[in-house]
Amino acid sequence: MKKTNDLFQTYELLVDKAEAAFQEMQKEHGSCIKCEAHCSDCCHAVFGLFLIEAGYLKEHFDKLSDEEKKAALLRCEQAEKSLERLQNMLREHEDDPQMQAYIMSRERIPCPLLNENQECVLYLHRPITCRVYGIPTKVQGKARVCWKAEFKQDERYPVFDLDGAYRELYLLSTELLKGAGEDAGKASLLISVSKSITTPLKDLLRQKLEGPSKA
Repeated sequence: MKKTNDLFQTYELLVDKAEAAFQEMQKEHGSCIKCEAHCSDCCHAVFGLFLIEAGYLKEHFDKLSDEEKKAALLRCEQAEKSLERLQNMLREHEDDPQMQAYIMSRERIPCPLLNENQECVLYLHRPITCRVYGIPTKVQGKARVCWKAEFKQDERYPVFDLDGAYRELYLLSTELLKGAGEDAGKASLLISVSKSITTPLKDLLRQKLEGPSKA
């Protein structure tokens, strides 16, 4: 069974693939990509992290300065309140998956790692989802891209297989749980960024997660 550090190294290889895909797309179709400094559109999207990502993010968050951590933890409080409100809205439409999907797509919650200068305090260690937001990706079998991008509908472009990356993240999370002697069935559950950076990895692995938490 791989140790946590070994799993993190394997995770970093996935990150490198995502980064390479973005760089290649930028090289070939740079005019279509509208990512730039202080553009934080993707930092307000609602999504969750697999356990392997959550643990990796926490490890690097703990290396930030006390001032940066204190400010981020304050932002976490607001993010969790917003997520609780969102969860309540979703419960009201639990029998209508389409409405839930619509609510999720419209929700805008600032990531707690986004500082007052609209910069990510863990930019170099940001999750894969963040790294490929500005290029075409395959999610749930469908091609998606940032609304700001200018990729033309009548042209074909390379698409980053985010579904495939999620499968790899799931497998790494499974190994992480098994290595800790925990129920591997929890590997499919997602953790909010705020919970990821406020909760030690061992506690995330041990807690009984009742369902996906997204942020």
